[in-house]
Parts: sequence; structure tokens; C-alpha cells
Amino acid sequence: MAVHPGVERARKPVGAEEKSSLRLVFGVGSLAALVFALASAHLIDDTYITLSYARNLAFHGRWGLLADATANTATSPLNVLTLGALTFVTRNAVFAAGVSFVVSQVLTALALRRIGAATRLPRWFAPVTTVVLVVNPVLLSSIGLEVALGVAGTTWLLVFAHERRPFALGLVAGVLALVRLDLLVVAAVVVLARRRCWAGLWRTALGAGLVAAPWFALSWFALGAAVPDTLVIKTQQGAQRAWGQWDFSNGPALYWRTFPWQVALSFAPVVLAAVAGLMWTVALARRSAVARRTAPFAVLALAGAAYCIVYIGLRVPPYHWYYGPGIACATVFLCAVAASLRRTVAVRWLAAALAGASAWSYAADGLPRDFAPITSNYTSSAQYAEIGREIGALVGDGVVASAGEIGVLAYTCDCAVVDVFSDRGLLRDAIAAAKATAGPVTRALLEVNFRFFAPEAPRRADFVLERHSGGPPPGAVAHWRIAAPMLGPGDLYLRAAH
Repeated sequence: MAVHPGVERARKPVGAEEKSSLRLVFGVGSLAALVFALASAHLIDDTYITLSYARNLAFHGRWGLLADATANTATSPLNVLTLGALTFVTRNAVFAAGVSFVVSQVLTALALRRIGAATRLPRWFAPVTTVVLVVNPVLLSSIGLEVALGVAGTTWLLVFAHERRPFALGLVAGVLALVRLDLLVVAAVVVLARRRCWAGLWRTALGAGLVAAPWFALSWFALGAAVPDTLVIKTQQGAQRAWGQWDFSNGPALYWRTFPWQVALSFAPVVLAAVAGLMWTVALARRSAVARRTAPFAVLALAGAAYCIVYIGLRVPPYHWYYGPGIACATVFLCAVAASLRRTVAVRWLAAALAGASAWSYAADGLPRDFAPITSNYTSSAQYAEIGREIGALVGDGVVASAGEIGVLAYTCDCAVVDVFSDRGLLRDAIAAAKATAGPVTRALLEVNFRFFAPEAPRRADFVLERHSGGPPPGAVAHWRIAAPMLGPGDLYLRAAH
């Protein structure tokens, strides 16, 4: 059958577009899989908290860090639900984290391709930006947490905001609320910065509510708090200056002491994005067509800045993954501005240099690495896993009080390791302290949030883990020599509880 020439010409671009998309998916997916294969050896301790939640949900139907106790300290409900479902299928929580990471990177690349095409950026914008994001040391050090999932959601939020699809925009905003509640700051800026933002706003709110409200209602009634308990725990850590003089505002300076190259490469996109932002503002004031086309990305950079300002105000400790959303927003804006310039070859070389330097800094000390590029843990996850198995053999059914890091130990010891993240009985004091120092509005919100919280007695510890110097403490039954980049060498003891 003869085909009209016009129809043939219409078909070819569609096929070419599909092949291009498949190449993007395969390329990004392969890179992400390789990165996870390398990073899986040094997933940080907080990642194992999430993996413990996912495994307990998949195998025991329990929402908690321990298989026999309910808790609500999973900061990202959606990450746990996603990993729990994947763990149920794959039977391995670490492998499930790898699948989630790969899919998140592919979704990010597809969203960047779509918004890039809509703003007439070159085709290389999406893959190059994704590579720069994947190899960023802070983001590399956050694999398994909700950061990658949040970046994917944020980029699709940008797509639907630009396409003026209010209901889809709301659905993604609801997803972001489940990824991390504080990502609603990013969503709010993106939604309200649209031209005629009020148009369809009710559909946006409806979409967000349909996605997020069921979980928060279930959490409120079944788990005793609509918002994860980590909100109280981490803000109390800030109020009590748990990290001394260091908080989110000056945290990069703390990490710089131990990881100067990694910090420089992590935050270079933020510094460059600030410079690019000034240039973009001047160009917009001069009615530049290019500046108008890249306006959605400028809004994303503004949203990332707002997110960081909120964290500075909260004065929370400088956990490195807290910087992930701001770095991601700045990176996407920077790459969009660079892609809009005419000097394509120079821009590509700059992006290649940034990505190459990050890859070099990762591999410089040899592969596989013992530690994530940036970490504040007491020792490596591999050593924690060995310690956890030894503790399990020593204590049997006993309860062990943690020494401040619980993730890998709880994942590997097959015993009850308790602290405020796993034992809700220990949460009562944190809630009381938060209420005591809060203003009237915050106190009222805390009262509402914990309206259905049922206090319970803390579990009695039979053994205590503690970092101790100057010889073994009384009652010590086991000792491990540990070391970490930030903290140096130390001693971890398991002793009988007094």
C-alpha cells in the first residue's frame, strides 16, 4: 500500500524520538547501575535505617526500625513504601535500593529531556545534567536515602508547571510531600512563581491532597503522629546544639576540614549558579529571549534557595544529605543556563571537567571505597556489619542501647538495638522538650500532630554500646577498634547495663 509522503515524513521523527529516548534511558540507567554497584559497599548508616524499615515492612508487615516494634522515624514514607515493595519482590533491601536509584535517575533524565525540549535547549542538556547530578559527591554519599527520589519528583514538578497542567502538578507536589515533607517548600515556590498562578490552583491542591492526605491521615491515627518523628528529633538536636557550633548554615566548613576536594566539587554548582543567576537577572532585565526561555529553571534555583533558607532558620545539624535538594536545584539551573549559551563546545568541556573531577575524586583512593565521599559516621558500614553480627551472637535476645548510630547494627545483628529512632518510649522526652521551648503556634501544632500518640515505657536495655576512651568501662564484654575520616580512631565497647 502506498504511503503519502507527508505521512512518511511525520512518522520518521516519531521513530527517531523513540530511539533517542531509549538511548537516553539505556545510557542513564547503565551509568546509575554502575554507580550503585560501586556505592553499595559504603551506603551510610542512615541509609540502613531506611533499609531496615523497608525490610521489616516487606517481610513482617511492620512499620519500624525493628521487626517487633512500631516506630515513625522514617523521614521519607514514599522511599520506605517504594523500597518495601521492591524488597518484597527482590527479597533483598540493598538490591531494591539499587533498582530505586536507577529508576530515579532515568525519571530525572526523562523529565529534563522534556523540559529541555520545551525550552529549546540542546539535546545534550538532559544527559549531561543527569551525569553531573549523579557524580556529585554529596548526592553520591546520599544513595539509598530519599534524595534521588526527591530530585526526580522535583524535575517532573518543573515539567508540569511549565506545561500548565495544574492537576498533574498537584499530584507531583503530593508525591514530594511523601518523599520529604519539607520539599513542599520547593513545590510551593514552583507553583506560586507561575504566571497567573491562581489559575487551576484548586486542581493543584486537589491533586496534592489525593496523593498525600491518605498517608498522613493513616500515620496520624495508626502511628500516633501525622509528621514523622524525625522532625522533632532533628530540630531538638539543633536546639541542643548536638553538633556544637555547627549547623546547616556553616556545615560545609566542617566537612571542608576533612573532605576539601569533595566539598569543593559538591558546592561548585551552587557557587556557579549564583553567578549565573546574576547574569540571568541582568539578561532578563534587558528582555533577553534566552532568559525568558530559561525562566522555569531560574524558578527552580529560587526554590532551592528557599529550601536552604528554611533549613538555616531551623538550625538543624549539618547532615550532608540535607544539602542535596539545594545542590540539585542549583545544578539543573546552571546546566540550563550553560546549555542556552552559544559556546556549546566550551560548555561541554566545562561539564565534562566537573563530572570528571568528581569521578576522579571518588576513585582516587582506590576502588571499592570503604567510606562514602562525604560521611560523618563513626566507622565504615562494612565494619559496622561485622560488629552487628558479633553483637547478635553475644546478646541473643537481649536489648542493646545504641552509641548514637543504629542503622547498620540494627540491620545486621538480628537483635533489638534501641534509641529514639527505634523505641518510641524514648520519644516522650523529646516531645516534652520540644513543647517546652516552642512558641504558642508551634506548641499548638505539636499538640495536634501528637494527638493520638500513646506513650509507652522505654524498653529496658540489657547491654549498652558506647564510644569510650581511656580503657574499657566497667562491665565491658566486647571491644572494637573503629576509625572514620572525620572522627579518626576510637574505641567502641559493649558493656552490661548497670
